[in-house]
Amino acid sequence: MGDLVSTGLLKDYSGPVNEISNTMQDRYQALHHQLVASAMAVKLAHENYKHFKMGNMICFLTTYPRTCRPEDILETQKAMRTVNWYCSDVQVRGKYPSYAETFWKEHHIQLKEEPEDRDILRDGTVDFYTFSYYMTSCTGAGNEGEKIGGNIAGGLKNPYLEASEWGWQIDPEGLRYTLNEIYDRYQIPLMIVENGLGAKDTVEADGSIHDSYRIDYLRSHIQQMKLAVEDGVELMGYTPWGCLDLISASTGEMAKRYGMIYVDKHDDGSGSLKRSRKDSFFWYQRVIRSNGEEL
Repeated sequence: MGDLVSTGLLKDYSGPVNEISNTMQDRYQALHHQLVASAMAVKLAHENYKHFKMGNMICFLTTYPRTCRPEDILETQKAMRTVNWYCSDVQVRGKYPSYAETFWKEHHIQLKEEPEDRDILRDGTVDFYTFSYYMTSCTGAGNEGEKIGGNIAGGLKNPYLEASEWGWQIDPEGLRYTLNEIYDRYQIPLMIVENGLGAKDTVEADGSIHDSYRIDYLRSHIQQMKLAVEDGVELMGYTPWGCLDLISASTGEMAKRYGMIYVDKHDDGSGSLKRSRKDSFFWYQRVIRSNGEEL
């Protein structure tokens, strides 16, 4: 359902969700309209509000080759292009990438474009790049290997990484790698706008919530951000996901909590909605005050 909403395929539709046309042609045609609309918004801002800086937002799903076999490396390159680079290549560079034509041909996609669309894309490029980062996976030719979960899409298990209760592999060093890959490609400022750990929290008898696992996750990722900056990456900001507990977008449950503030609400609908600060709340206060020096 979420992917249909995100591509705009529900516009003016009423009826059963499972009867909506949802082909690759539909998806990439809708995505083309989104990219053109995004470029129009950026162009409008640049022309009318000269001090505005406009960005995009990419759900970045870093994946590594499962082995050093050339077949696995090529399959990983293809996955990175279609999952991570396709949209931002257009939004940052102002045109479809060289591999797009081959991808369209392989999947029988024929974009319907208006004469002015390519000019709009060219003139509506973003000033900075933002993305979400939670986990990494592996990719291999033939998709052989143990599967793992992930944000929207999973992948193959990396035997060198630990995973959360929901199977998302925890990879702080992967964030440093990802920051460098993105910055090397585009050379514009970056911002991490989502990063966090979904976990079950326990409320103690005195009302305290000791979520050291969340602190460990955030701390290790912030440390890698600092190293990426030392590598030369221009990182303009960071916002974790999230400030308070809410229904998990990936699983539709309250039990998978991301917040630094506990919300008394449960999967069965019970709860007072009372909010309580977790240990991570007080820890992150110190992080903010010290601009990341006190971790």
